[in-house]
Amino acid sequence: MASFEFERECRTPSSECYAIVEEDVAVGRVDLHFTNGIVHGTINVSESLTIEAIRELIESIDQQIIDAAGITRDEVIMHVHQGRDLGVFSGLKYEDPIDSDPHMA
Repeated sequence: MASFEFERECRTPSSECYAIVEEDVAVGRVDLHFTNGIVHGTINVSESLTIEAIRELIESIDQQIIDAAGITRDEVIMHVHQGRDLGVFSGLKYEDPIDSDPHMA
């Protein structure tokens, strides 16, 4: 069974985003948006996670973040994207990622 931890990256009045960590390794990111009665989420995970691990991840997000925050909701909708991380781009030119996989250079 996978054991996921979440490190908050930012929060607004109606959304939050977290890095997803498993055994001290970042394996993805989740962005949550809270509307009236519905939580919409976008999960981006590495290629290494299995479907079963992704199901466990969604359950962990529901329990550790949504339930723990005491958010009342009728529905949780998660969009999951799986692939490799190309890096984090920031700045006006977006030329070089500030955090990237050295194998992608």
